[in-house]
Order: sequence, then C-alpha cells, then structure tokens
Amino acid sequence: MTRSTTSAELLDNAAWASLTGAHARFAEIRGRAARYQPDVTPFHALADPSDPRAWADLAHLVPVGSAVTIAGAGGVAHPGWEVEGTIAGVQLVDVSLRAAPAPEAVRLGEADVPEILELVSRTQPGPFLPRTVELGTYLGIRDAGGALIAMAGERLRPPGWTEISAVCTDPAFRGRGLATRLVRAVAAGIRERGEVPFLHTSAGNAAAIRLYESIGFALRQRTDFTAYRRL
Repeated sequence: MTRSTTSAELLDNAAWASLTGAHARFAEIRGRAARYQPDVTPFHALADPSDPRAWADLAHLVPVGSAVTIAGAGGVAHPGWEVEGTIAGVQLVDVSLRAAPAPEAVRLGEADVPEILELVSRTQPGPFLPRTVELGTYLGIRDAGGALIAMAGERLRPPGWTEISAVCTDPAFRGRGLATRLVRAVAAGIRERGEVPFLHTSAGNAAAIRLYESIGFALRQRTDFTAYRRL
C-alpha cells in the first residue's frame, strides 16, 4: 500500500489531523489547539507544537494543574507549562501486511466496555476510557467460557489512514497468535475503506516492534510523547 508524500505527512501530526477531520465530532477546539472529549481519550494536539500561540490556546482547554501529552513536542519547555517527562516512540505503517478477517473475532461495543477496561487494566496497552470504543471498530476474541481474552481496534483517523491501537492479550493466553490475527482483521476493515493502517508503540518495546515488522509494518519515523503540566 502506498500514499503520496503529502498524505503521509499528515502522520507527522496524526492527532491534530484526526481531531480536525474524521473525529471532529469528538473534538473540543480552541484556535490552534484541540482535545478529545475527556471520556473518549486523553489526547491533546496542537496545529504546530513549536507555535507559542498554540500553547496559549491549549491553556484555555486545560485547567491549571492538569497534565497533557503532546506527540512530537520534543520535550521543549513552553511558558505556562512544565515538562514532566518524555517517552520515545516509533510510528510504523503498513507496507506488506496480509490483512484478513478473523472468523473467531467479535465486534465490541458499549455493552462490552466493563470487560474491555478490565482487560486493559491487566495488560496496559495504553490509555482506554469508557467512550474510546466509539472511535472506530474494536474486535475481540473470547475464550470457551465467554471471557474477553484479546482485543484490538481503531483510534486516530487522519485522512487516508487509521491507527490500530489497544492491541492486547491476557497474559494467560499469549503465544497463540491472537494479537496478530486481530491486527490483521482490524486492518482488513481499514483497507476496505481504502485507508492505510498505521500504529505507534514505545521505542523501547523491542518485542512489539519486531512483531509488527514481521507481519508487514515498517518504521516510518521516530517520535516522542511529552507530558506537560499546566502551571
């Protein structure tokens, strides 16, 4: 799968492109700053993280003392904001993934949120809130007793792209390829819309990076996720 350079550049600021595009209905926007509604996902975004005016706009969306995480901010300090820490990350895009439905997977929805949150708490795939499931398609696999043991779904949606996220498997069921089957299945739905899958993970998660590269993702860029607290 290929995209033009212009389209790929949207991934440099994927949260902003998503909040001002396909996910506008979940957005709270003030000038050059935006955030998802607080019960959807904790992401904030700036039109340009180097623009002081964007940080001033963000201050109108974030109460004093509250923390935000901005992708691609580089750990740079800004007036009125304290840097709390930076995590190095990587962004990978689909170049040769074999997307395919997973017959055993079920669509997850609002009624499944309590189970989803329980699985997330055990596996820690990243932030997941009560309404995150509304962002896109989430698929899960259940064991013989009906318990949710693995899941994956869609998060950010910049034009032409969809992020695969919340990929997780209960520790007792790892090593069976469940996550890979779910990633392929979520990707199949993304491809049906004519979009390209991409994802993020920690730069330090070598095992996850190796897995994603082995099934057809390739490194697009290294990035960072910097936590700031409003003063």
